[in-house]
Amino acid sequence: MKSGGKKPAWVVDKERGERREARETVWLFGLHAVRDALVNPRREKLRLVVTKNALDKLEEAVAASGMAPEVVDPRRFDVPIDPGSVHQGAAVEVRPLNWGRFEDVCAAGEGLPLVVLLDRVTDPHNVGAVLRSAEVFGARAVIAPKHHSAPETGALAKTASGALERQPYLKVTNLAEAMEALKDMGFRLIGLDGEAEVTLADAVTGAEGRPIGLVLGAEGPGLREKTRETCDVLARIPFAGGFGSLNVSNAAAVSLYAATKGVG
Repeated sequence: MKSGGKKPAWVVDKERGERREARETVWLFGLHAVRDALVNPRREKLRLVVTKNALDKLEEAVAASGMAPEVVDPRRFDVPIDPGSVHQGAAVEVRPLNWGRFEDVCAAGEGLPLVVLLDRVTDPHNVGAVLRSAEVFGARAVIAPKHHSAPETGALAKTASGALERQPYLKVTNLAEAMEALKDMGFRLIGLDGEAEVTLADAVTGAEGRPIGLVLGAEGPGLREKTRETCDVLARIPFAGGFGSLNVSNAAAVSLYAATKGVG
């Protein structure tokens, strides 16, 4: 592009998106989620609203954060969260966490050489539960596309029960491209499919000690065709009886447990 020339539309759109992301904030709520955010040095915290009762319970975390809380009447808890949210008298406005480069976290981050990829899983409660399981079993990251996935929200944080502050939740522009990048790092990608011929245990054994990426789709649609094609192998969780369906968060927990036997 010549000096002083007009920027291409895609460059303008990208720059707008980056500026929008830089301004984005999230309201986390509930005693557990707020406490974990307050004591997380990675988390940029902007505003803390609490009732007197909640402040008494969060006193140490508030002191550690250095924030000046806004103490309000329980009947005037005026923050932009869903009116039905169980906030327990505590809410904090924060910026989304920045975990760093995708390649760095997956190739050499903390935890086992194990990641979870979510293909269009949009329910924040499911994603929160997956993050919690990923932390329990020592995964390096949970990965999802920027679009058609659950954003970092108060509801997700509350379900994650603190895991959102400690478990990397990475958003990528293109899931298939991220999967190819993981393959280049040596990961074996196992896609979960209830109709697959290979069992999950056999797929983990077949990884032969290599890093593992577990790929799970949304309940109902499952994995998209491109995602399925990019996996190294499709595997099923064996079940007894005539009903063999787990929701995505339960399937993630079972799969993570099985995968730790291959990479631990």
